[in-house]
Amino acid sequence: MLLQAFRRRGTEAERLAPSAALARAGAGDVVLGRLDVRSALDGVEPGLAELRELESRGVGVLNPAGALLAAHDKLGTALRLGRLGIPHPRTWHVGERADAVPPDGAVVVKPRFGSWGRDVFLCRTHDALVETLRGLRRRPWLRRQGALVQELVPSRGYDLRVLVAGGEVVGSAIRLAAPGEWRTNVALGGRRMAAPAPARAQRLALAAAAALGADLLGVDLLPLPDGGWTVLELNGAVDFAAEYSRPGRDVFDEVARVLDVAAAPAVGLAGAAR
Repeated sequence: MLLQAFRRRGTEAERLAPSAALARAGAGDVVLGRLDVRSALDGVEPGLAELRELESRGVGVLNPAGALLAAHDKLGTALRLGRLGIPHPRTWHVGERADAVPPDGAVVVKPRFGSWGRDVFLCRTHDALVETLRGLRRRPWLRRQGALVQELVPSRGYDLRVLVAGGEVVGSAIRLAAPGEWRTNVALGGRRMAAPAPARAQRLALAAAAALGADLLGVDLLPLPDGGWTVLELNGAVDFAAEYSRPGRDVFDEVARVLDVAAAPAVGLAGAAR
């Protein structure tokens, strides 16, 4: 649908694997990076090197390699947001031991490169955290990169995903957790519902996207008791659908418009074919 939106603007557009984009794109072309994390949760899927090479050749790269890596690496996300004082749950990077994590308070354990709600665990006590890490010790992603432990932001059964493109908020949707589930991932049975993003949430999402230098990004926000928001995660290969559209608008057309690629000879979406 995003390809179709570019084409409606008169832009020649197609989806390409990173290697094909590297072979075909030249100066004056634009490539939009849509790389996701690996299914093994141990890094970003192949293509970062190709995006860097395209940049060095003078090809316009949206969602450049550095931005994608910072979005998918939850440790990198925490460090960048923390340097700018952007609200984000307190985060620890640990190996197989929980020594660095204070013994009080509930926490969430997740892969450093994670998605789809997989291998994400809620630990309400320090003993539960120790036991969870012990149970994960054979996971290749833990042995390779360690785990992220974040303080728990009490769940209210939903989060807000804000879609940011080219420095503008172009859409948003609430994600509701499935019955009996505390995680809001659609892959785990959650569902999306169209919802406008409040002004305070929009400002926070824009600041988070700017902190990474990303051109198309999903910013997942959790509501706080004081009416504010905190950034939970950033997604550089964000999935979005018609529910994200603002009243009277099409979210895919909005993304194509804001990224302003209509004047380029071609745009390729570099990423895995899905």
